[in-house]
This record gives sequence, C-alpha cells and structure tokens, in this order.
Amino acid sequence: MKITYILPLAALSSAFVLPDEQVFSQIAIESHRSADSAFDKLPSKSQVVNEFENIFDTVGKTVEKTVKCSKHAIDAAIDYAAETGNEISKQVQQTGFDASSWLDSNTNLGHHGSHDKLNQTVYELIASSKYTTKLAAAINEFPDLVTLLNGTLADYTVFAPVDSAFEKIPEHAPKPSKETLEKILLYHVSPEYYPAAKVLVTHTVPTALTVDTVGIGPQRLSTNIGLKGLTVNYYSRIIAINIFGTNGVIHGIDSLLVPPPNVADIISFLPAEFSTLELGLAKTGLFAPLNDTSKHYGGTVFAPSNFAFQKLPTKVTAFLFSSYGTRYLKALLRYHIVANQTLYSDAYYAAESVDDADDKIPKGIFHIDLPTLLEEKSLAVDVARYGRLIEIKVNAFARVDVQDGIAADGVIQVVSDVLIPPKRIDRMVQHWQGEELTVEDLKERLEPLIEKVEL
Repeated sequence: MKITYILPLAALSSAFVLPDEQVFSQIAIESHRSADSAFDKLPSKSQVVNEFENIFDTVGKTVEKTVKCSKHAIDAAIDYAAETGNEISKQVQQTGFDASSWLDSNTNLGHHGSHDKLNQTVYELIASSKYTTKLAAAINEFPDLVTLLNGTLADYTVFAPVDSAFEKIPEHAPKPSKETLEKILLYHVSPEYYPAAKVLVTHTVPTALTVDTVGIGPQRLSTNIGLKGLTVNYYSRIIAINIFGTNGVIHGIDSLLVPPPNVADIISFLPAEFSTLELGLAKTGLFAPLNDTSKHYGGTVFAPSNFAFQKLPTKVTAFLFSSYGTRYLKALLRYHIVANQTLYSDAYYAAESVDDADDKIPKGIFHIDLPTLLEEKSLAVDVARYGRLIEIKVNAFARVDVQDGIAADGVIQVVSDVLIPPKRIDRMVQHWQGEELTVEDLKERLEPLIEKVEL
C-alpha cells in the first residue's frame, strides 16, 4: 500500500511547529508571573521519581503481560492506550508539569519488562503491526531506510504515526515526490535513544533528516507538555510509549510530522503574533536576506511578538515605523538576527564544525555571546537548564517566552521585549534593562551603527 497524498503545503506545518494562538495568548500573563512561584508546588525528587515509575510501570507491565499472551507489542501498547482512555495521559501531563525541574536526561527510568527477550527490530515491529500498515508501506519504498531501521549502528527512536494519522491528510492533496516522502519519513526517526522518560525531560530531539540549512547538525523535533498531554511539534500527540525493539524504541503518535518551513515563512503565517515584526522586516528589506538560505547556514531569530512591540513607548514605535526612522528600525531588527549559529534551548549548532564539539547544552548555567547582523554587536544569552525546566534570558533582561520554534533554516525564540542595543557610558557598556526609553535615547544607541546599515 502506498501513501498517495500528503499535506498540500509543507509550509502549513508552521502552524503546528510553533504554538497556536491560544498558547501565545498566555504570554502576557506569564510574563508578569514570578519565575520562582512554580517551586512552591514541586514535590520532592523521590516523590516525582516514584510517580513516574508508577505511571510507566502501569503501562509497561500491562503491555508486557499482553505481549506474553502472543499479542504484538505495538498492537498491545495502542490497544491498552485506547482501553484506558486519557487517564495515563493526564497523569503523565500533570507529573510532567510538576517534575520538570527535578528530572534530567540521565533519569534511570528506562526499559520495562522483558527487554532482554526481545527479538524484533523497530522495523520488524512496525512492519508486523496492524496499526502501522501505512507507515510500513511507506518505509518499504526505501530499501536504505529499511536497512537503517533493521540495523544496529544505533539505538533508534521512531515516532511512528498510526494508520489513522494518514487519514488526516486532505483528500485532494497532491502526491508527494519520492524525495519529499523520504525526508518526511526520516523526520520521524532519531538516531539517538529516547525512551519516554527521556522524552519528558527533553525540549528538542535530533532526527535522521540532515539539512544544510540549520548548520552542522540534523533537523530537530520539538517535544511539549500541554493541554494535549505529551506532544511532538506541539500538535502530534504521543498515544503509545516505550515499545522496545532490539535496536531502539518506538512511540506511537496520532499525526504525521512534516518538516518545518523557513523562519521567514513561519513569521508570515502567524500575523496575530508577528504582524509588527513582519511589517518591520518588509519595510527595511530584511525579509529577502532572512529567507535566502544560500547566504547563511542556520540561524537564530529572537522574534519580538506584537505584545513586545506594544510595550515600547508609543512615540518610539511611531518614530521607528516612520520614513525618517527606517534606518534605525533596520539596525534594530538586525540586532535580533543571528546568522550561522542555531541556538535551541538544549542544543547548539555552529555553521562550521568544531573538533570535539558537543551540540548539547550542558545542565546548569550556559552562557554564549551570539554575534548579530548588526556589526560588532552581540547578544549575551544565558540558558539555565535543569531537566525540562529551561529559562533563556537575553542581555540579562529579556526572557524567551516561547522556546524552540523549529524551522528549516534555524530556530525562532520568541522574546518578551524588543532588544535594545547597549550604549557606552564612561567606557562602560550599559545594557537596556527596561527603563523608560525615549526617541532621543534610542537614536543615541543606534546612531553610531546606522551608517553601516544600507537600505
């Protein structure tokens, strides 16, 4: 059986890869909450670990028992998920919210049951399940992919869309090219081992899809915990977990994962959040170079939302978007764009490889200075990471409200405030920390820089 249709426009995945408007609507509220308030509700580490063990033991033991009764592992996991409804999902979601600051990716909540007795590869599990017949048919079109998923070069993780996921493809959508189909399938596979406990404390997951446009690393997936429970790229819900094979693990998902579009397209697709930024990029001519992947390899856009622009004084905004202020606006927006360096909340890609470099951001406090398109001006970025609880601040002031907008050519980090370049006072660099900003002060900060900005 062949896949005959796919989503009509891969670019539409941006509506999924970035949070929807309901998520964005909470930004204004969250921006005024105390960062420490969540800690008052956190259980002890032992309570959290016990709760996770109870949840995964419930799933693992039930599936193990069913498999011993000659039922297929994927079939057993999905049948069990259907029989128990949303109860496990609710438990995982609640525990995930409370536990994020305590658990890390070294958590010892891995395999369950009779992993030593497993005798099927992840490909064989997919090929023999009644719930993944369409996925198996698609994989069978690519012998190299079959070999990969049967191999032992790595412990793979497969986010396997069940047959019902393919029914969500619009009826009259065009048939994808074979090259596009292969990219989509590779985007569902990670060459690294991510059992459910590790997924829960991970923000992004590397995939087998390698693209030049994000730097030296592979395209990544985003994992999220929200109203839908545990999801991938904000929209595809994980409905079955920890289906172990001899060479990896499978998680069942309810929607296909489509590789994301470029940063510029994502900004255009979300006018409710980025219309002001989009207007500024268009007015200053920055849209074209931002979308030209031949000129950069990967990148990070610290994107101010409409709410962030609204926090600027009215006179400042009016000046920036006036004909007289266009040069200043261009300099200001260039200060939000980092080329050739892609900074996720838990991974970092440079444009060129570095010997013995690790793309993972270490736990604890991580600091990096990222050079922007505004010549000689960098952003000071601090990432505080402990398990799933990650906070990113720029210039020790602006918080990243929505992390990891996965894009084909980099990543979008949505910032709570417009980033204002620092100025020098008595040979000291003074960063803007949210104090009252006047047009004169803004011009003073940008004046030395606009001569280097061509319109």
